[in-house]
Amino acid sequence: MTDQKPTINYEDFAKLDMRIATIIAAEPIEGADKLLKLTLDVGELGERTIAAGIKLWYEVETLVGKQIVYLSNLEPRMLRGVESQGMLVAADDGSQAILIHPDRKLENGSALR
Repeated sequence: MTDQKPTINYEDFAKLDMRIATIIAAEPIEGADKLLKLTLDVGELGERTIAAGIKLWYEVETLVGKQIVYLSNLEPRMLRGVESQGMLVAADDGSQAILIHPDRKLENGSALR
């Protein structure tokens, strides 16, 4: 396990915009060992593209149709030629990344609270 990160105030936490999204497409990113390009349906926010470092643990064909937790207001950045428009939320059990997802189907774009 890693050390706990510094405490933040509620106002900083409230700035996070986490939503439910469905993965509608997934593909490897050429030349990247760990990254997959995921296209997400985020409901009223539309489609978003992210580069996610989960290639070692997930096959692209198993990801399409999965709902995930998506951080929608992370500043975009270029990763291996892909503009990543946010980030998925995953846990790390020390040996792999595990996607965090709702326990029942929700409307895409639903906000976490």
